[in-house]
Formats: sequence, C-alpha cells, structure tokens
Amino acid sequence: MALTMKNYKGYNKLPYCTAHYPQTKATVVADTPEQRRLIQTSQMQSQVAYHADFERNIKGTVTSLAEDAETKRVKEIAGVVSQAAYTRTSQSDRSEGFQREESYNAKSEQQRAYNPAGPSARMVMPGIPAPAQVPPPQPPPPSAPGGVVYVAMYDYDAQDDDEVSFLENDRIINSEQVDEGWIVGTVQRTGHRGMIPANYIERA
Repeated sequence: MALTMKNYKGYNKLPYCTAHYPQTKATVVADTPEQRRLIQTSQMQSQVAYHADFERNIKGTVTSLAEDAETKRVKEIAGVVSQAAYTRTSQSDRSEGFQREESYNAKSEQQRAYNPAGPSARMVMPGIPAPAQVPPPQPPPPSAPGGVVYVAMYDYDAQDDDEVSFLENDRIINSEQVDEGWIVGTVQRTGHRGMIPANYIERA
C-alpha cells in the first residue's frame, strides 16, 4: 500500500506534531547583539562582492548612450554656453592686459618727464670742485615704426573701449600679436591704438 496523506496517521492523526505543524503567522526572532552582528557581517560581505564585481566587469568600460534629438540639443546648448563663457573670459583678460600696458606706459612717461634739475644736474658740496660738465647724449635718429605693418581690408567700428575703429586701406603700425584672433596696433591715420581683429587686416 502506498503511503499518502489520506492513509498516513501521525501524532493526533495529523502528519505533523503540534510543535512542528505549519503556522499561518510569522516567526518572531529576538533582536540580540549577535543577530545584529550577523546582519552587519552579511551586509559587509554583500558590499565587498559588489565592489569586486564592479572592479572586474564595470570599471573602465564605456557606457554608450542613445543618440537622439534631445541629447544632441543638450550637447549643442552646453557647447554654446561654454563658448560664450570662454569668449567673455578672453575679452576680459585682453582688456585687463591692455589697461595694464597703458598704465605702465603712462607711468614710464611721467618718470621720464619729471626731472626738476635737468639731466645734467649734479650735487655740489662746499669746498669740492664741481665735476666737468658732460654734454648730454644725442637722441638716436627716428626709426621706422616697429612691428609688422598691416593694411585694413574692411571698415571696422570698435565694439568695446579697448578696441579702435579704422577704415578700409588704413595702415596699422606698431602691431603686436595678442592671440590667434587679435592684435594690438596703432592706426597711422588717426594715431589711436587698441585691439584690432586679425581677420579684418592683412600684411602690407
């Protein structure tokens, strides 16, 4: 005879005894320090396994993103914002550099101009004969304008305080390269000096 639940008779005619009969309520486990330690150890082991899997399979790999219209639009906006910030920073740096150069030139001119006793003045002490007067050195003959000479290809109106305006065919003298897109030079016709866009001029 095959043993089944219908013909099996256990304790009190049930397949389980009272202590081991399945209950419909959850089993309550006491929250002891040992239990908390086991839970913490299990969590740490899980974290170690996660990091080991990350180092072995995920780290150093490239995650490919879907190239849709929204992603392209976000990239274009980020590029425009970055370019605008770079342009503002570059213009600010050029303006500060030009102002420092003008301030330095003005101070140099003031120092050269201030000499109350003249260039040949000497301090004379009582009882000591004055040294022989030495004639001042002759200034060197005027030289040609320094730097590369450019010719304006188009008219340009200054967009900022540190820029200069010029007309087509104006000559730019005493030029200095600032960066790839700008130079500092003097417009020979007006005598004004400032920043000049390099794409408006060409070498003479």
